[in-house]
Amino acid sequence: MGKPTGFMDIEKIERGYKPVSERITNYKEFVIPLSKEETIGQAARCMDCGVPYCHNGCPVNNQIPDWNDLVYSNDWKNALENLHSTNNFPEFTGRICPAPCEAACTLNLYEEPVSIKTIECAIIDRGFEEGWIKPKIINIKSGKKVAIIGAGPAGLACAQQLTRAGHEVTVYEKNNKAGGLLRYGIPDFKMEKHVIDRRINQLEGEGTIFKYGVNVGVDISIDELENKYDAIVLSGGSEHPRDLPVEGRDLDGVHFAMEFLPQQNKRVSNEGVPSSTKEILATNKNVVVIGGGDTGSDCIGTSIRQGAESVTQLEIMPIPPEQENKSLTWPNWPLKLRTSSSQSEGALRDFSVMTKSVSGENGKVTGINCVKVDEKMKPIPKTEFSLKADLILLAMGFVHPIHEGLIEHSKTELDERGNVKANTEDYKTSASKIFTAGDMRRGQSLVVWAIREGRQCASSVDHFLTGRRNLPV
Repeated sequence: MGKPTGFMDIEKIERGYKPVSERITNYKEFVIPLSKEETIGQAARCMDCGVPYCHNGCPVNNQIPDWNDLVYSNDWKNALENLHSTNNFPEFTGRICPAPCEAACTLNLYEEPVSIKTIECAIIDRGFEEGWIKPKIINIKSGKKVAIIGAGPAGLACAQQLTRAGHEVTVYEKNNKAGGLLRYGIPDFKMEKHVIDRRINQLEGEGTIFKYGVNVGVDISIDELENKYDAIVLSGGSEHPRDLPVEGRDLDGVHFAMEFLPQQNKRVSNEGVPSSTKEILATNKNVVVIGGGDTGSDCIGTSIRQGAESVTQLEIMPIPPEQENKSLTWPNWPLKLRTSSSQSEGALRDFSVMTKSVSGENGKVTGINCVKVDEKMKPIPKTEFSLKADLILLAMGFVHPIHEGLIEHSKTELDERGNVKANTEDYKTSASKIFTAGDMRRGQSLVVWAIREGRQCASSVDHFLTGRRNLPV
């Protein structure tokens, strides 16, 4: 490495946040980037560890020591080229990835890991600022046509790779804009949507065709696409939410997180909430969020910005340890207590809590009735309690993709969890020329996994169409 002793000489620093009092007044990103000099210093901390476990910790196998060294050498353009060789969209992962690569960093065994995510985001943001990121036009065409259904990160990564392989790629998206959960689930304060738009502009410049407002399986049949295209990729995501089957679930004011979050994102983007849709707002309400994951945190941050009276987050799992035993967990992602930026904005959290019922008056929710549970999820006697609630948001994850319409009509085989069945060798479904990638295949997961699967699926589709194996994975 450029500075072999960097990890000993330089203290770890991360991007900062704007003060809570300032950031909750709007929906803008509030992360404060490091300066160019600070970023170079953090890159210098990447040690010559011999076996870079960060490669495997990262689902797209980013060549992290290589681009860290290039940043340290002030060769940002080649750092960007290296980063793009494994990751189509570092601007997404640099903002919303939990960074399993940092957990796998060799330095994390004894000290603080390298600020990998911070450096990654600095590389890609500088690339856009400098105008280095432009459409890559491929003049040699294969004559083959591919339809990709779903414009989330898996579908977008697959589309870009296949377009660059010379195929004619059309992406069908049921929403008005591309991005999937990146656009309609992730709040703007975590990632502003111009970040997606500038990448879509690149894809369109390369020749990828987007058709919005088309729900395949409803507006157009899968049979029609099979007749028109040489290959089809299903990348629609995992959209069937886990429900809460308790008394009072049907009361007005109990909603899935993905009924709540897209509305605010559409308000911010001026897309607007359809007049036929019931508006869900947390303003002046006591909000209870059920589910302790990222989606739950997104509900918290959004509720606080809408002016909620109070926000409480309930999690059925026990509270994790504050510090992992690194000698046992490294290089794997450890289970430990983490506090998200949204949780730190004023939410109350409670663990080992099961919902027993929801209370209401005149058809509207007024409270939630809970009980503490032990490590086996069994209720503990005499631990019942109730909370006032005007809005309850269910953020308990997703079970599988929506089966009605597209999947039902495609007649593709499903696995035991209800996902579209395909392996990671070729990503082929049981249908002859239909492939699948992302959450629709693996179940709900990280954006970085979606990008990986989209790239690998593209390589398999390219091989299926041409017999070549030229696309990187």
